[in-house]
Amino acid sequence: MTTKKTRPLRVINSVAPIRICDNGGWTDTWFAGYGRIFNIAVYPYAEVQIEVYPFRDQENRIFIHAENFGERYAVGRDQKTWDRHPLLEAAIEYMKIPRDMAFEVTIFSEAPSGGSTGTSAAVTVALIGALDRLTPGRLAPHEVALAAQRIEAEMLKQQCGIQDQLCSAYGGINYIEMFNYPHASVSSVIVPNSIWWELERRLVLIYLGKSHSSSQIHEMVIRELEQAGPDSPKLEALRQTAPRSRDALYSGDFKALGQAMIDNTKAQRRLHPKLVSADVDKVIEVAKSHHVLGWKVNGAGGEGGSLTLLCGDQSCEKRSMIKAIEGVDPLFRNVPIYLSRQGLRVWERP
Repeated sequence: MTTKKTRPLRVINSVAPIRICDNGGWTDTWFAGYGRIFNIAVYPYAEVQIEVYPFRDQENRIFIHAENFGERYAVGRDQKTWDRHPLLEAAIEYMKIPRDMAFEVTIFSEAPSGGSTGTSAAVTVALIGALDRLTPGRLAPHEVALAAQRIEAEMLKQQCGIQDQLCSAYGGINYIEMFNYPHASVSSVIVPNSIWWELERRLVLIYLGKSHSSSQIHEMVIRELEQAGPDSPKLEALRQTAPRSRDALYSGDFKALGQAMIDNTKAQRRLHPKLVSADVDKVIEVAKSHHVLGWKVNGAGGEGGSLTLLCGDQSCEKRSMIKAIEGVDPLFRNVPIYLSRQGLRVWERP
């Protein structure tokens, strides 16, 4: 198979959006039992392309091209080693592609690595969606999301909620009700274009320049929440921000949406003070001086990662704020985002 000069028999493409503003996050987990989450799917996407080649031998039938890392390598016959990019290799193993098929998978995303925006979930959703074209039958978006979550939680034994995968699979603005982990319903928040466009104009994603890394803190929080049980007041405070966010957006009340974001970040801080880092506080202080309506630490929180800001009425103030934030620390940067009406998209080159 294996040179790029060989013309592929088939080319399959897929994209899946990342996630921001996950109000109610932490309640989509096994220790929460049940939860309510609001989130927003945005570009930049995770992108996957699969080139299918004539089969030649078992040892070199699957290649992974992790473009962001500048790596291209063959996946050995014993795929359960999962030693280079475990998430990608485990997903290929999970999908059980026929053994007489040879292919190369290229993965790329412009989303910053470790940004706490569900990029790994978006990559897995896009990869499963593309690999699904190589197997009999077709998975629904919800099934793709469940498979992606199962790979992280069961095959790789990682702490993993469900909301990131659902957001990537469905796209748009979502209100998720997890009634019994990991089972959930997803309701799309459908708003007029004027509200959609205004929300898009007001949102800002600030990357703090460092990959999210707070596993020890997260383990500590999880142990405490596990002992407290699903009805912990700390979890309930997070759950309440999701329906408030949904209802605020339905009514076009951006001030109320911003307050829900602020309250969620406060609730994250109550889980553990270090879930809202000193860098986040620096950004918030600058944002306050530019009259933002809300801020939300993306994902579980901790060192590194990113936060979502909801700006006020004036676009010029938004631009001034971004310039001021990027001037505080050379690592801080604005990541351009656009709301993604669609989730997972898969197509084959004609």
